[in-house]
Amino acid sequence: MVSSRTQPITELLARWNDGDAAAREELIPLLYQDLRQLARRTLASRRAGHTLQSTALVHEAYLRLAGPQRARWQSREHFFAVAARAMRHILVDHARRRQAGKRGGGRVTLTLDESVAPAPERELDLVALDDALGALAALDPAQSQLVELRFFGGLSIEAAARVMGISPATVKREWATARSWLYAELQRRAT
Repeated sequence: MVSSRTQPITELLARWNDGDAAAREELIPLLYQDLRQLARRTLASRRAGHTLQSTALVHEAYLRLAGPQRARWQSREHFFAVAARAMRHILVDHARRRQAGKRGGGRVTLTLDESVAPAPERELDLVALDDALGALAALDPAQSQLVELRFFGGLSIEAAARVMGISPATVKREWATARSWLYAELQRRAT
């Protein structure tokens, strides 16, 4: 699904790549609501009492995305793929800090949607998911990237296919394989 804003955002990202500071300023209000939705979706299933809020997550991610080490944006989808990865790292860092501060407690958990685990009521430890994604990346970096795009980025099959430069049919097959592998890996780690 391509929104009517996709083309102007892609053009503004290209101008920002070329050093146009005005383009970056035009992008902020266009991207902010989408980044908030991404953050809300990422945090929606968190355990009650979790201290990181969606606004803080958006601001931290934006600082990383707009910093001196930022990527050269290829498209709106590419931007949100990198944003999803940044949010994943922020959440995992936050979870690790909390776990370090509280022995055995303070775990940040997210409920996996039924597309990743068969029982939506099951909770998933974000640090365990990050560790499992690291293991998956060692086996198949593309599948790990796909999980980031779909689970953390909320990208559709079609959008993930565009970002990865592969067909939607291939994304569907790889997504099914990655989900199965992750589920088995998380089960193994839980025992």
